[in-house]
Amino acid sequence: MDVRHSRQQNPDRIIRRKLSDQVLDRLRDMIRAGEFRPGDALPSERALMDRFGVGRPAVREALQALHQTGLISIAQGERSRVNAVDAGTFFDQSDDIARLVLNIAPANLQHLKEVRQMFELGLTRIAADRATDADIADLRAAVAHQAAQRGGDPLPFIQADMAFHTRLAAISGNPIIIAASQAMLRWLFEYHTALLHWSGHEDVTLAEHAAIVDAIAAHDAPAAVARMRAHLDRARDLYARP
Repeated sequence: MDVRHSRQQNPDRIIRRKLSDQVLDRLRDMIRAGEFRPGDALPSERALMDRFGVGRPAVREALQALHQTGLISIAQGERSRVNAVDAGTFFDQSDDIARLVLNIAPANLQHLKEVRQMFELGLTRIAADRATDADIADLRAAVAHQAAQRGGDPLPFIQADMAFHTRLAAISGNPIIIAASQAMLRWLFEYHTALLHWSGHEDVTLAEHAAIVDAIAAHDAPAAVARMRAHLDRARDLYARP
């Protein structure tokens, strides 16, 4: 029976929990409280067994659960270590779930494209307001690098395209925005039908990117947003289910 459902039916009922879940909660609380900081080694399995009064299976299962969530790293023959956790960690851990969601329902790919467009238009407006000379130089360099990838295998051109949009997101200075942008690009990448659609359109993409950068350099937010919207509208059909 689902624990939450059971509690809703009888809130006074005592729920017996697995020992490993209790160890997991204790370790997670200790990491959150700063008792173990990024880079620190956790106590040995034996020390954790003694501290919590449980057997080795409970400790190992709890450590594996922490490892799967990205909070710690486990290496053969070494003690587990606490990872440095940032916004990227959250989205990295969401990759498998995101792919499952996109595969289960075809409509979700369209929903993701819509979210990405709203997100990208907001980023473009922020970039037009905040971009420095160094930011503009980096964006122009990203366009030049992408231009050098024309012809032949489309993969380097697509990767350069993603790098351009990632650099645009970086202008926000917001690590959560940057991580979210990278995650959406990763998730869409698997549905990029470039082999079918991109050939012959490289120059169009490059011209659109250059026009976006020109508007950002002029700090003309409405023009930058309009150019980005046109670019995304045209590119939307490049992403489709295999």
